[in-house]
Amino acid sequence: MILFPAIDLKDGQCVRLKLGDMDQATVFNDDPGAQARSFENQGFEWLHVVDLNGAFAGESVNGAAVDSILSSTGNPVQLGGGIRTLDHIETWLGKGVTRVILGTVAVRDPELVKEACRKFPGKVAVGIDAKGGHVAVEGWAETSELTAVDLARQFEDAGVSAIIYTDIDRDGVLKGLNIPSTLELARSVSIPVIASGGLASIDDIHRLLEPDCAILEGAISGRALYDGRLDAKEAMDLILTARRKAS
Repeated sequence: MILFPAIDLKDGQCVRLKLGDMDQATVFNDDPGAQARSFENQGFEWLHVVDLNGAFAGESVNGAAVDSILSSTGNPVQLGGGIRTLDHIETWLGKGVTRVILGTVAVRDPELVKEACRKFPGKVAVGIDAKGGHVAVEGWAETSELTAVDLARQFEDAGVSAIIYTDIDRDGVLKGLNIPSTLELARSVSIPVIASGGLASIDDIHRLLEPDCAILEGAISGRALYDGRLDAKEAMDLILTARRKAS
């Protein structure tokens, strides 16, 4: 199980939103590079980065902040938000992003996602953000008719490296992960699934380490890490201990 600390970028700063609302943003750090170094120093092995402005604009807006993150950490970075074309993907992979996350375009143009998987094997993840069970797009501003499972199944044999599944109704409000819906999705496809939205405390880490969650690749934590509700060392110690026991 991998715990991905989240760096959400708005206007060049590290923020957390409440329920995906750009008007309910709390700034936690105005230096994204320093935040990336801090997470690496705390023992995290990956970074999950989202360009929030880019998700609405449909193109990179916080590029300078992402560049700062890439130059400040040796950890692999997965990046989402405003990545809508093959050129966008190629640019970010060329800059050192380990994998890109395609969200809105996965709904609007699934063939582009499949083409990206062929062109950049192992480098493309799909972000599925659900509100009331239905997939949201355009920075969560619009809800589609698709269910999360319906969308995921479209990419079953495409070579998608992971699905990041976010329950918008829990994101940023520390209600705890939606484990039942996440497991339902993970059992519906062979693509590795990462849980996101609502991780609140060490209790969520304990839950993720239970046997039924072994099919998940990991989970993303944001606000709980920033405000201290989740202790990074305690969480990583639990995860590493579980790995040793499993090996």
